[in-house]
Amino acid sequence: MQDSARPLVDSILEQRLAALDAQTPFDLRYNEYTKAFINLYVNKKRKLSSSVLSLAPLYFPMIEEVLDRFEMPLELKYLAVVESALNPSARSHAGAQGLWQFMYRTGKMYDLEVTSYYDDRMNPYKATVAACEFMTDLYKMYGDWNLVLAAYNSGPGNVNKAIRRSGGHKDYWKIRAWLPRETRGYVPAFIAVNYMMNYAEEYGLYPENNQLYSSHVAVSYTHLRAHE
Repeated sequence: MQDSARPLVDSILEQRLAALDAQTPFDLRYNEYTKAFINLYVNKKRKLSSSVLSLAPLYFPMIEEVLDRFEMPLELKYLAVVESALNPSARSHAGAQGLWQFMYRTGKMYDLEVTSYYDDRMNPYKATVAACEFMTDLYKMYGDWNLVLAAYNSGPGNVNKAIRRSGGHKDYWKIRAWLPRETRGYVPAFIAVNYMMNYAEEYGLYPENNQLYSSHVAVSYTHLRAHE
């Protein structure tokens, strides 16, 4: 039954994440933080996850094509789920907009034009190209994809500050305690989305096909909390 919550067994979660981890340059580590967000996506926010599964065939092929062109890990497509739940009209309370939740200033830096009549941040293709350019620049700075995720969320300044406060570590899990609160949950949320998208059927999660081309409610990462 689609609405039934499923138990989370540590040994199974750890084994499945290890299998996913072996196929990606990301550190898909299993821990209490990751488990909390897995529970969020497969149990607490089941309707949201079903909506994402419906929208994935619409957006993932385009995102994967752009990621491949930039020679970036294809798993980065899951970041758009964390950011906007694949809703190109999503807008955060802080003013971030679109599939990849660009703030106005950052969007302008990557050629996303905003006028009174149109907003390139809401153009899925243009925003995806801009996100890839932004993350390419971040990878040149850090050489670590988990740190790229952290910097995408909170900005390089906050990541650099956390690195300094940690004693110079360049490992997300070693600097996590010094990152802003939202960013402390950002990488665990990304790992959880990787898990949910690969093992959705194991938890009775399926696409809601009637939502594929319909308008849907904007739900971004900033509205999700693992311990709600």
